[in-house]
Amino acid sequence: MRVFIAGIDGYLGWALAQYLAARGHEIAGADLFLRRRWVEEMNSWSATPIRPMEERLRAFKERFGKEILFKRGDLRDYEFVENFFREFQPEAIVHFGEMPSAPYSMIDVDHCVFTQTNNIVGTLNILYAMKTVCPEAHLVKLGTMGEYGTPNIDIPEGFFEIEYRGRKDVLPFPRQAGSWYHWSKVHDSNNIMFACRIWGLRSTDIMQGVVFGTRIDEMGDDERLLTRFDFDQCFGTAVNRFCAQAVIGHPLTPFGKGHQKRGFLPLRDSMQCLTIAIENPPKEGEYRVFNQFQEVYTVYELAEKVQKVANELGFNAVIQPIENPRKELEEHYYNPDHRHLLDLGYQPTTDVESELRVMLQDLMKYRDRIEAKKDVILPDVRWDGTRRKSQFLVPTQAS
Repeated sequence: MRVFIAGIDGYLGWALAQYLAARGHEIAGADLFLRRRWVEEMNSWSATPIRPMEERLRAFKERFGKEILFKRGDLRDYEFVENFFREFQPEAIVHFGEMPSAPYSMIDVDHCVFTQTNNIVGTLNILYAMKTVCPEAHLVKLGTMGEYGTPNIDIPEGFFEIEYRGRKDVLPFPRQAGSWYHWSKVHDSNNIMFACRIWGLRSTDIMQGVVFGTRIDEMGDDERLLTRFDFDQCFGTAVNRFCAQAVIGHPLTPFGKGHQKRGFLPLRDSMQCLTIAIENPPKEGEYRVFNQFQEVYTVYELAEKVQKVANELGFNAVIQPIENPRKELEEHYYNPDHRHLLDLGYQPTTDVESELRVMLQDLMKYRDRIEAKKDVILPDVRWDGTRRKSQFLVPTQAS
């Protein structure tokens, strides 16, 4: 299958290119390298050193015996998107090419407007280019479980049946996003659903949980093929950030009570799920939603798992919560469905603690890189629009 990956230089995009190539798919991709610039803006870098794209492409060809058709370009440039689609004629389009950080979107008006403009316009250009060039292609769009928020009822996969004043219908489940970034993803979902309805396009909207991990098996031992691993306040996800903290002897810092519940999955499971979605497209005109995660944990439970594995490996990890810079519920009900991918064959590949052990061992090699940028780990971007570092709360070792 010919698979186009928007955002191929990123954490998920580079890993997916390798995972798909190992399974015989033909890969093309575009990137503007904005993730590299955003992380630099945070005065940080990837813990795993990321090679220039030319070197990554050479290593990819050596490893998999085939080339990636790569172009540097901006998804906000419609002509670029349409021309690339005409050249490659994709059968599947995987859209990772968006600004993915809630804190980054909350910094100020400029970051908010950029997030909304970049994400929404890029998605609209992809939809119009599909309509014009490859209407039979399948769009696999990376959404986020954060679109749903934390409602006090079970969360279905995109749609639910509702009865109101004696009448029933199946409607999109209400979204309660918690940042300007998450609202941009909600707007994407609405636009994609509309395009499928009016143009007969087909799309899978992936509501993905929090992904963690340093590698997938397909990368082998070639450092040039490693994907990025961010640990700063804006682009480092919670578990990745905890692992980076453990490696340098920094306290693990869940926000507030740490009782926020989220869906989590290892990077290798994300690759499996995305490939299942790609290889099992919906029918013409269908917009479907997959909730993608392995298990639900509280943030504090994940910190405890990192602490346990880190201490087994000889670290002295402690948990020390900090003030929550976000405006979010810290005590809430959370029970999302995730049957669709399981029904299509998704099989969780590893338990959390085994994956954490691999991560911590990998990160030991890059301890100096994390130590050099340790000041970027604690957040100062706050949901009230101010900038100040979150302070440690009373130290605790129990949830």
